[in-house]
Amino acid sequence: MTKTNPGSFFEDFAVGQEIRHATPRTVTNGDVALYTALFGSRFPVQSSEALAHDLGYGHAPVDDVLVFHIVFGKTVPDISLNAVANLGYAECRFLVPVACGDTLNAVSEVIGLRENSSRKTGVVYVRTSGFNQHGDKVLEYVRWVMIRKRDFANPAPEEVIPHLAKQLSVDTLGDAIPVLDLKKYETWMSGSENYWEHYEVGEKIDHVDGVTVEEAEQQMATRLYQNSAKVHFNLFEQKDDRFGRRLIYGGHVISLARALSFNGLGNALHIMAINGGRHIAPLFGGDTVFAWSEIIDRAEMPGRDEIGALRIRTIATKDLPCAEFPGPIEGGYTEGVILDLDYWVAMIRKG
Repeated sequence: MTKTNPGSFFEDFAVGQEIRHATPRTVTNGDVALYTALFGSRFPVQSSEALAHDLGYGHAPVDDVLVFHIVFGKTVPDISLNAVANLGYAECRFLVPVACGDTLNAVSEVIGLRENSSRKTGVVYVRTSGFNQHGDKVLEYVRWVMIRKRDFANPAPEEVIPHLAKQLSVDTLGDAIPVLDLKKYETWMSGSENYWEHYEVGEKIDHVDGVTVEEAEQQMATRLYQNSAKVHFNLFEQKDDRFGRRLIYGGHVISLARALSFNGLGNALHIMAINGGRHIAPLFGGDTVFAWSEIIDRAEMPGRDEIGALRIRTIATKDLPCAEFPGPIEGGYTEGVILDLDYWVAMIRKG
């Protein structure tokens, strides 16, 4: 009997299967510093311990997307070690703030299966929950991933495609954010004078900046999350695959898009939820990422007058500046689009 883990193939999954993932991971200041070094995110509450304390957090919260990546990374050896690509996300809620010193672990449930027409791969849908050391659920999300079959001739399991909400209600969000005392908050801290009231539904924002991705950076990032998927590391195997190259982890693009969005959305405190997201095309080392956002909705948050909710759709591209807002077209996407992300952020209100 082998003592090593070859990873699960499509035939190994069953709807209703529950998986408890190794390894519990304590989040440290080093993780936060390295995450900043990799992506350059500048949102003030996550950057300043002093500001976070003044506003009422008690501690600087760990970046929401870093929490997502750490929980995601726990799942890879059991779910996506033999993945072709991660395809999308839905029903993602950030439930409890995470601080340095917290220890995270993850549990997943298989909620759907679908064999692809080629019979070489299939799509696995999982709902993953991340917990801290106290047993509090800090995050939950659904993702679907294309996974290789062990044997093309193996019969497919019964197809089950889960029904997933297209958007999450604002009424279910915001509990992870304490009631804030904004008396000491000044706009120079973010460099933006634009509050929740200043954004209009339908408004589009070119985040202007671009960042070229290096393979070494994404490999360091995925190691930071303990994400061991072969497609990101093993060039020996990938050279015989369809692209002949290592793929940049899709979450790397999400982090880049979020960091780039600071230029235009500087007072967006947190991502509260991800309604849905799709990785449209692969990204490779040497490609340059740009991003733009559209305000889809603006909503008041029940019982809160210091923050409001913005529903945002962010499109990320490669080697394609976004001044003309490239994105969805009839029957597909503009060439160069790599990410389509729909999410709710908490934005500071004026006064």
